[in-house]
Amino acid sequence: MKTFSFRHVLLIAGGIISLAFLAMPAFAQDAEKVHELQRVIEAQQKQMEAQQKQLDAQRQLLQDLQKQMESLVKDADTDESPVAAEKPAAKPEVASTKVPPPVEKVVTSGGGERVKLAISGWVNRAVNIVDDGKDTDAYFVDNDNAESRVRLDGTGKLSDDLTLGSTIELTIAPNKSGEVNQNNQETGDVFEQRITEATLDSKRFGKLSLGKGHTASYGSASQDLSRTDVISYAEISDTAGGMLFRQKSDDTLTNVRIVDAFRAWNGLSRKNRLRYDTPSFYGFRLAGSVVSDERYDAALYWGGQGYGFKAAGAAAFADPNQDNTGFQYDGSFSLLHEDTGLNLTLSTGLLERDNQDDPHNVYAKAGWLTRFFDVGKTAFGVDYTRSLNLPTENDDGYSVGAAAVQQFDEYGTEVFLLYRLHSLDRDVEPDVHDIGVGSFGARVKF
Repeated sequence: MKTFSFRHVLLIAGGIISLAFLAMPAFAQDAEKVHELQRVIEAQQKQMEAQQKQLDAQRQLLQDLQKQMESLVKDADTDESPVAAEKPAAKPEVASTKVPPPVEKVVTSGGGERVKLAISGWVNRAVNIVDDGKDTDAYFVDNDNAESRVRLDGTGKLSDDLTLGSTIELTIAPNKSGEVNQNNQETGDVFEQRITEATLDSKRFGKLSLGKGHTASYGSASQDLSRTDVISYAEISDTAGGMLFRQKSDDTLTNVRIVDAFRAWNGLSRKNRLRYDTPSFYGFRLAGSVVSDERYDAALYWGGQGYGFKAAGAAAFADPNQDNTGFQYDGSFSLLHEDTGLNLTLSTGLLERDNQDDPHNVYAKAGWLTRFFDVGKTAFGVDYTRSLNLPTENDDGYSVGAAAVQQFDEYGTEVFLLYRLHSLDRDVEPDVHDIGVGSFGARVKF
């Protein structure tokens, strides 16, 4: 058996030491590589931490946007614009001349988050040139066909079916055209309540209105699709109703005004009342109201569109509760051919009188609605009015008129021009001169 000697031990130790010296550079290189790898790992960790922060920020932004979207959807489901609460022109069954559709701006309201407020109105000014048979004068007036006003509409949606509403409408009309006359060319400012009412409107059951406002019969004699109603419609006395007729014999003024000789009997006007309107059924709608001072009325409205035509009509009766009178009846109808713009409007009204013939009125207008200019439609109308037994029995009044209206749609403006002749044949003395009225002006809506 061989044994290890000291010489063998020295040889093995020397070999190990030699190998160690040979391996030291490799170990040094590996240590440097490990250190470099650690630096790379630390840099990647820092980069990943920065990316994580960016992802967290983006996630938070997405969550905030999601919350905003949910809030907007909730608001859209619960809030509704009050503009749709009452838009006469949007209902073909009612083409009332007295409440044309205003352009409304929605503002905030103090009635709670669910209540919205809309402000609208217009200014309607005119110059009347009046020839009474002796003198010709100019009158600077507020146009009584649609007097200047401001309107506040508050609406709150109670449910998908019920809408609560409130309206305040004020007349702001200096020098109204229906009041000025030869003896008083400056009648002063008029600031009065036209409408102050609360309403509850149901799509299924109809609408209740409580307060001062339109009675059920008001507007039933003035259905008009001609677009000239801003200056010419069935109630012709609105343009210059206060003007006095002159005697032919000596040119002195009488106490008979245009409004005394011409009446359309257009319902019971605006009164304090409780009114109910049914939902529309095939274009038909019934309305009835109980009015202060033991008065009442009812009306049927209809409107429709088809076969190239648009139509609107109404009929009404009322008890005015006046001495020596019975019921009051009136009705109107208007038809528009949409392609040609040709239209026809008819109106009539009557008041039962005790101990004398009934005063009544007949009105007819032929019109043309066209578009000459890009700014808006142009409307023309020629009308004839016959009013009997006013102001006294067997008196006979008649009037002819011609009107033109240019609309400027983008500015909510109408410019109008009218000439009208009023004649009154009296059964009693004295005979009176005709009154000619030329009128021009503009209505500007807001």
